[in-house]
Formats: sequence, structure tokens, C-alpha cells
Amino acid sequence: MPTIEELHRDTDSAVAVAAPNSAASARSISVPRRPFTPRKKKKPWKSWLLFLLFAGPNVALLIVFTYKPLLQSLYYSTLQWNLGSASAIPVGLGNYVAWFNDPGTIRVVTVTLIFTVATVGGGMVIGLLFAVLLNRKLHGRGAARTIVVAPYVLSGVAVGLLWLFVFDPNFGITAALLDAIGVASPPWYNDPHWALVMVIIVYLWKNVGYVALIYLAALQSVPRDLLEAASLDGASPVRAFRNIVLPLLGPTTFFLSITTLLSSLQSFDIIQAMTHGGPLEGTTTMMYQIYQEGFQSGRAGYSSAVATILFAVLLVVTLIQMKYVEKRVHY
Repeated sequence: MPTIEELHRDTDSAVAVAAPNSAASARSISVPRRPFTPRKKKKPWKSWLLFLLFAGPNVALLIVFTYKPLLQSLYYSTLQWNLGSASAIPVGLGNYVAWFNDPGTIRVVTVTLIFTVATVGGGMVIGLLFAVLLNRKLHGRGAARTIVVAPYVLSGVAVGLLWLFVFDPNFGITAALLDAIGVASPPWYNDPHWALVMVIIVYLWKNVGYVALIYLAALQSVPRDLLEAASLDGASPVRAFRNIVLPLLGPTTFFLSITTLLSSLQSFDIIQAMTHGGPLEGTTTMMYQIYQEGFQSGRAGYSSAVATILFAVLLVVTLIQMKYVEKRVHY
């Protein structure tokens, strides 16, 4: 029977014999290499052709229906031209000077500012409150979400006509509710201030569902782990919402601030259906003034000047938001 030392000697000799054979077999195996073939660069004209194939129709629509009317409006603003007239007189910046010197311009700008601040600020606050409420597990939550969002998809003219009956001082629902508590109905149709309040209420009722829908989608993407960790650390729901949820909603708030501002400054249908800019031009915004001057008074050149000013205001406000407000947004 072999001893342990003899077994070790036999094992070492076997490894020594096998090692050269394995190295030789490894050297004998050669992996065939593929010949190097340089990649063919795509031709530039093919990339441009592919770009035009996919983006061409959209670019053409933008040029025809957006940029061309914009340039035409800029050109018409330098003319003294009545709508339908075959001749026009170049006046340069005369229409702009006339608008800034018009005594009614201050009133129109004031109405526009009040309407915009109330609808944008109020819409975002109310929409966020609705989103927080609809994000909870409540009975009938699906039906409540549908009710909140449904007015946004309705026609602005239909909404305005419907709310005319609601605010009717004699037979409206508002008058009946106020009469039940012994309060007389405000003169919604005859007082410029109350008429502006009425239009703001209707605009908020119609568009707050859009804000609530966007905020609701953002709330559902907030990580629950952060809220649970804050709760374990003893943070109250209000403090967790202020310090965790609101910063995470920063990109959504920034997006809504731009879209709702642009929509508010261009609001027309509800004002046209409810007040026609009155009474005493109490609800005449810059957007509605463009319609009045162009299609009611026939001053197409003056109307184009007001439209150009409004476009410049929208552009400047949007650039300011993107440059300064976006810096405070945490993505």
C-alpha cells in the first residue's frame, strides 16, 4: 500500500506532464479573425430626406398656419387698413402709438391683468387642492374625477350660455341661493366689476379640471418611500406635503404656469358668450379688443397692432419664466 508521500509525488508528476500538453493544445487552437471592414457613413442627403419625410408635414403646417399669419399680422400692423378695403396706407408705427396714447388702453390692460392673475393663480391653487383630494382613497373617487375634469372638454360658448342662466338675477340658481339666506343678487350684468368676477368664476369652473388632472398625475408619481420615511421621523402630513411633495411638483407647477398663463391671456369664447366685453368694457381684455377692433370696427391694421403687442407680451413673459422661474425647479 503506497504511503502519503508517494501519492503526493505521483500527483505532482502527473500535473507536470499535463501542463505542457495543455499549453501546447491551447497554442494549437487558433480563433479565426474576421477581416476589418470599415462602416459606411450615412450620406447626409439620406438623413435630410428621412427628416423631411417625418417632420416635413408638421413643419409645413406650422409655416402655413402659424408663422405666415404671424408675419402677415406684423405687416398689417404698419398699415391703416379697413377690413375689406382694396387699399391701405402705410403708417409705420402709427397704430402702436395710437394704442399707447388711447385713454382706454389703461382700462383694457388692467382688466387683462386682473383676469389673468385671478384665473392663473386661482386655477393652480384650486386645481392642486382638488388633485390632493382626488388622490386619496375615497368612495366614488372615479366619478368625482370625471366630474371635475368634464367641464374642461366642453365648449366655451356652451359653458358661457349655460352660466348665463345660473347668474340670472331674477330666475338664476345663484339668485335663489342668495335669496334663501336673505342676500340680494349682485348686478352681474350691469356692473363692470361684478361682470368681471362672473367671467372669472366661469373660467375657473371650466379650466380648473385641467390643472387638477395634471397635478393628480404628478402626485401619483411621488415616491411613497419618502412620505413613509417622513412619517416615521415624526413629520406631520402638512409638513411632509410642504417640504417633500411641493418641491417634487416643481416641474409640473412650472409647466402649468406657462400653459395656463398663455391660455388665460388668449381667452375669448367665454367673454364673447356672456358679456361681449361689457358692461362699459368691464370685461374687455386685450384678446377681446383684437376681435372688437378687427371684426366689429373693421380697423384691421389697428387690430393687428394690438395682436402684435399681445404676442410680444406672451413671448417676454414666457422667456422670463423659462430663464428665472425654471432655475428654482428641481428635476
